[in-house]
Amino acid sequence: MDTPSFRDMVRVFGRIGLISFGGPAGQIALMHRELVDDRQWIGEEQFLRALNFCNLLPGPEAQQLATYIGWRLHGVRGGLAAGGLFVLPGAAVMLGLSLLYVHAAGLGWFDALFLGVKAAVLALIAQALIRIGRRALNTGFKVALSILAFVALFAFDLPFPLVVLGAGGIGMMVAARRPDLLKLKEVPPASANGATRRPVIGSVIALGLAWAMPFALIALFLGPDHVLMDIAAFFSKLAVVTFGGAYAVLAYLAQEAVQSYHWLRPGEMADGLGLAETTPGPLIMVTQFVGFLGAYRMPEPFSPLVAGMLGALITTWVTFVPCFLWIFACAPWIERLEHAKRLQGGLTALTAAVVGVIANVALWFALHVLFANVSVREIGPMSVIVPELASIDVRALGLCVLAFLLLFPGKRSVVQTMAICGAAALVLGWLVPVGS
Repeated sequence: MDTPSFRDMVRVFGRIGLISFGGPAGQIALMHRELVDDRQWIGEEQFLRALNFCNLLPGPEAQQLATYIGWRLHGVRGGLAAGGLFVLPGAAVMLGLSLLYVHAAGLGWFDALFLGVKAAVLALIAQALIRIGRRALNTGFKVALSILAFVALFAFDLPFPLVVLGAGGIGMMVAARRPDLLKLKEVPPASANGATRRPVIGSVIALGLAWAMPFALIALFLGPDHVLMDIAAFFSKLAVVTFGGAYAVLAYLAQEAVQSYHWLRPGEMADGLGLAETTPGPLIMVTQFVGFLGAYRMPEPFSPLVAGMLGALITTWVTFVPCFLWIFACAPWIERLEHAKRLQGGLTALTAAVVGVIANVALWFALHVLFANVSVREIGPMSVIVPELASIDVRALGLCVLAFLLLFPGKRSVVQTMAICGAAALVLGWLVPVGS
């Protein structure tokens, strides 16, 4: 394997950050081609071992994989550079799109365009559900876990962190007694590599302080009750429980942002996800859109524009600083952690539960995209979202059918699907204006 200079590493990861479209699967494939096949900066076994390790952690696995490889090549500064370059292009694009969104929202053509975007997003979530389900649900026990997770969220409205962490705990217990129920894979012994065990205590402490810095600054200058403090606290909590990718936390994020904090209006979460799908970098960048709108709409003592930019910056900071912290704290022990059977069992069960979580997201989005009026109905201990059937949006239904046809039998890419659905929605909006 060749060890590149720091400058060459920065150049390559900068390029990866600019073209890393297509979600985690595409981003990981891109890094594999660039770093393993073409440049041989890391071996195949090391790459796969690192990927398995990153799947154990909360947060976007592709960004953490980039951070780990950068750390392995050039220590802490390499990890910061590689992980940062993976995030920054998408963050900049997302901020620009958020600014466009708040200035164009309410215009007829814009509302029509985003009706098509929402239809495409619904098809993309269904695609993610099918793809992850096929890979994760290979035993009856895993199927049962996914169903329980769906019921817990949709019917009983249990907190998302409780469902995800509970599934992980169940998996750890089952792995100790009945690993066959989880169909755990045997991991071949890893060769010892002392070069990877660099001292990182100082870096972990520094990142912990960096994570806490926004809280101290907001409390000092704005007070503990300011909206920016709520944004920092909420997205810090989300950073700890974001297992299973962005799709897994969307319903929880949307419900909290709309119902608890009133940062978004119903339906805007799908708009944000559509914007995030068009940017390079992690899909979890949708959180920046939520933080931007939350601060933009409660701006005092700033102007809406300044408040929105601060909200976006703080959201991105508390979302991704923990990702670096997890990598730098755990990377020196990657080979040992990967062979811990209970950790494998926890991750496997958690992945199975995520299928149920994404099914809940798909149903939640479908109800809010296809129906103008939905309500929550209490049925004993259950709390179920029920649509008003007469309020179905026929245009949204037609666009959803188009999106599914493009994405599944048509095998169109994400960008193509969104572009065609957006164009179709604009034509439909011109013929029949949205709201008529």
